[in-house]
Formats: sequence, structure tokens, C-alpha cells
Amino acid sequence: MALRGVWQLHKLIVSYCNWGGSSRGIRAFMESQLPIFKEKNPQIEVVTELIRGQHPHLKGFYKNKNQRVICVKNMDPEDILLHATRLRNALGRKVVKLRSRDVTKHPSVQGTWTTAVKY
Repeated sequence: MALRGVWQLHKLIVSYCNWGGSSRGIRAFMESQLPIFKEKNPQIEVVTELIRGQHPHLKGFYKNKNQRVICVKNMDPEDILLHATRLRNALGRKVVKLRSRDVTKHPSVQGTWTTAVKY
């Protein structure tokens, strides 16, 4: 996703094994869909990395120095393309778990609103 017109993902590393069975889907992805993905996204530097004996994964590096790693073990090429597209569309921000449902900088003085009617 673009933040103020600038794509946040600047590098995508595709790591795979040329022998392992869990890398079968990513090898097919690299032959069929990765060149098309590169053409459609010239702003992303796509690097393939051969790592023997490891499960395949996608690693995205963002402009704000964060990175995300997605394991694509035993996935189809369509699913891997979906995960690569999600990495491209992400802003690269860390996921923050909310403590409560309502998030506000200025909580109400009267208390939070509820739908329960008290008689």
C-alpha cells in the first residue's frame, strides 16, 4: 500500500530449496507467476535466495526498517501470489494488540455508553 503516494515495500526476498518437497509450490510460483509479479511491481526489488534444507518463505523489507516473514511451506502458487500481494499492500507497521474495544485519546467524563437499559 502506498503511504502518501510512496510504496512502502522496497525489497522482497523469495527463499526456497531446490530439493525439498515443501518448496514445490514456490518453485512453480517462480517459474510461472514471479516474472509477471515483477513486471507489475517495478518499485519492488525482488531477490531469489536458495537455502538448502529449509522451508520456503517470503521476507518483505519496508521503508520504515521493519520486516515481515511469511512461511509458504506446501502452498500452491496462487496462495503464494496472494501472500506476496499482501506483503506489497501492507504498510510495514508493527501489529499492536488493543487492550479494550474502545480506543480514544479523550475518554468520556460520564463513562462509556452501553445499550443495556437499567430500570
